[in-house]
Amino acid sequence: MSSELPSPRDDNDPSVTARPAAAGPGATPGQGPARREVTVRRAPRFAPFMGLGVLVGVVIAAIVAYAGPGDPTLTRESIFGFFIMVFAIPGLLLGALLVLVLDRISVRRSKRAVAQRTYDDDQFPE
Repeated sequence: MSSELPSPRDDNDPSVTARPAAAGPGATPGQGPARREVTVRRAPRFAPFMGLGVLVGVVIAAIVAYAGPGDPTLTRESIFGFFIMVFAIPGLLLGALLVLVLDRISVRRSKRAVAQRTYDDDQFPE
């Protein structure tokens, strides 16, 4: 299995969606490094926030199940299992809501930058 390296002259690639920025002085199309305008932002990851919401829900379920008075007809473990479902699902949803709010904030704080493609002479021998 061989890995294909992109050609250093593929500036007209239609899969690139970024807009080309103004090239440097003396640069002609197809020569020199390609410049692209890109958006840079820090986006939060969804899984850790949702997992934290579930974990908080499980801790609250444990406190409610084991701190309350005992019931002779039910075991503490069955009460704990019930409260896990009652508190973990809303914890998951609140974690997802929090990450969506943080993601919206990160979109507003995004910045525009110009990325310049460079080539290593050893990688693309002429």
